[in-house]
Amino acid sequence: MKNYLYYLKKPLLLYRLNPNALKKYLLIYFLLLTSYSQSLASSSDTGYCRLSEMFLYAVRTNSSSDTFIEKFRTADREILHKQLSDDAYKKAFWLNIYNAFVQKLLTENPEKFKSRNSFFSSKQITIAGIHLSLDDIEHGLLRRSKIKWSKGHLNKLFPSGFEKQFRVDTLDYRIHFALNCGAKSCPPIAYYDSEEIDEQLGLAAKHYFSSEVEYNKVSGMVLLPKIMDWFSADFGGKKGMKSLLKKYGIIAANADVQIQFKKYDWTLFLNNYKS
Repeated sequence: MKNYLYYLKKPLLLYRLNPNALKKYLLIYFLLLTSYSQSLASSSDTGYCRLSEMFLYAVRTNSSSDTFIEKFRTADREILHKQLSDDAYKKAFWLNIYNAFVQKLLTENPEKFKSRNSFFSSKQITIAGIHLSLDDIEHGLLRRSKIKWSKGHLNKLFPSGFEKQFRVDTLDYRIHFALNCGAKSCPPIAYYDSEEIDEQLGLAAKHYFSSEVEYNKVSGMVLLPKIMDWFSADFGGKKGMKSLLKKYGIIAANADVQIQFKKYDWTLFLNNYKS
């Protein structure tokens, strides 16, 4: 960008030396500037996915986030769809949006958390002119149109056109280790980047398993986070959960364990960011 700013100053010098050269110079300059602007507009890295990270950072640092909220509210739907071109972009964008809005809304009015069903189901977020709830983002967009209270076994019969356009193509169980709903049992918040999302979600899952899972080798009992019970089908049921315990090194490959689930601590706990 600094090269373009440099050339923006040059017309004054040209005018002093040769006024007739000014028109030719300006034509070349604006052609270059147009090309530069088009490259920015077509680049996902400078688009809404990156803005979602900046929005989350503004919320974390108690900076003004109104500009970001307005950009998301007035986003061009087709441009947004073009930029969220695959699941990597979709997961990074919607995770950042969800986590940022939870923190912002509850910081501004912690009383909302006393009526959690209303808090999660109320359409308090506007993206590209469409009013969304936190449930819409989690279960509709990130869980690919799952019915909230079905443990992941049932899909919505009639998802909205927006949901079908912007939901992930494949449900990734690891999002449950990245979504922070404002409660003490939630995983910590990170900034998710489309280029690193797979590695980031892998680390989030590994960290959550190591910090939240309790395993008693003597009794063969494993206590898992309650979210794995609420959305058990997302994890492949108990058989899938046992495979994950082996994958993340919690139990031995030949271990035979019994699974139970911990209680969920709904105590309000904000600003739980990864350091």
